[in-house]
Amino acid sequence: MNLQHLRKILTAVPAFFIVGFLMFSSAVQAGVKIQQWQTASGAEVYFVENHDLPILDISVNFAAGSAHDTAEKSGLAGITRYLMTLGAAGMTDEKISKEMADVGAILGGDFDADRAAFSLRTLSSEREKTQALDVFTKILQQPDFPENVLEREKARIISSLQESATQPESISSKAFMKALYGNHPYSLDESGEVDTVAKIQRDDLQRFYKQYYGAKGAVVAIIGDLTREQAGNIAENVTGGLPQAPAAKPIPAVAPPTQPLVKRIAHPASQSHILLGYTGIKRGDADLFPLYVGNYILGGGGFVSRLTEEVREKRGLVYSVYSYFMPMAELGPFQIGLQTKKDQAEDALKLVKETLDKFIKDGVTEVELKAAKANIIGGFPMRIDSNSKILNYLAMIGFYKLPLNYLDEYNNNVEKVTVAQIKDAFSRRLKPEDFVTVIVGDPAAK
Repeated sequence: MNLQHLRKILTAVPAFFIVGFLMFSSAVQAGVKIQQWQTASGAEVYFVENHDLPILDISVNFAAGSAHDTAEKSGLAGITRYLMTLGAAGMTDEKISKEMADVGAILGGDFDADRAAFSLRTLSSEREKTQALDVFTKILQQPDFPENVLEREKARIISSLQESATQPESISSKAFMKALYGNHPYSLDESGEVDTVAKIQRDDLQRFYKQYYGAKGAVVAIIGDLTREQAGNIAENVTGGLPQAPAAKPIPAVAPPTQPLVKRIAHPASQSHILLGYTGIKRGDADLFPLYVGNYILGGGGFVSRLTEEVREKRGLVYSVYSYFMPMAELGPFQIGLQTKKDQAEDALKLVKETLDKFIKDGVTEVELKAAKANIIGGFPMRIDSNSKILNYLAMIGFYKLPLNYLDEYNNNVEKVTVAQIKDAFSRRLKPEDFVTVIVGDPAAK
């Protein structure tokens, strides 16, 4: 396969469709060897060398997520990250796109409450790599925040927020996070609010960038067709010109709810959208694997989970039901979600609560545990079967300061989970009597 042909593949096919080209079978069998060091500017680097294909993947992660917003200008963090990709070092967004497309490179990224990330996929051949990394570095180090682009994007975001304010899924999700987290920064919507986005000005973006996009605290993840020396040079170049800013302050601790809260919201939809839950766990939490495996049995395993079996299959009360833990820098949410006909909402919610109470009280069976472990462990190779997936893990390991052998020990940690550990962890960490509940499309709502 020549470079021109591979370049066409990279530009024409989304990253998640090229798993077949990026199989990491040798790494899966032998373990993912992660090299780690710090740049001269203070950024942490996590690198996996893989010469199977002439491809390089890199991401740079900053503690600049929506939890670093303020209530007065909610949405600033997300707009800052996005506008960095729409104008840098005098290049317009069209110029940036053209430069990337010219060498078959793909610019991407992620954004959530904890972090803002930028990613790049490029061929490792010299011309392609050099041009793609040059543009990528300018985006990180020399964002322009053009005034006209800011006004255009604010209008687009406000329009999107106004539309989402009519959709029951969006309404329930936003209301749930506000009810669960109160005044904590995790309650802030990642996209902001209509009135707060309207207030954001160019100098707000510049201040936020200078405060939160320093090299200290940044995490660089690299995987692909290059040596340790080449990866080191890339990391130095990408981070060397970042703002001289101290590492971001830690996100404040989360206080679990101490009393139940039920929020009923009227909506003309034919279905009720219900979310209920509690504060969950942090990344690296000692209870993570017992809770993860246990939740697979409770509501995370799809059709083989108890919630689906009891509430959907046996009673036919819901269209869908699920549960999950979302580990974050501080206590992320534990959430149960369901959709049902309005006239079945109370019955469905009652049965969900009964199923959860029984799960916490009685725990799981050995048969359930064995099946859950087999499914989780059996599916693990698919979690690290491509460069892009491993890149995401590298970024997560680095950002949340997880052990370098996290991937190597993943299956062992799953296998070690016992029935007693699941029962103990769920009984300690979840207090159903203090759950937050949001019902959108509730006939009783005024």
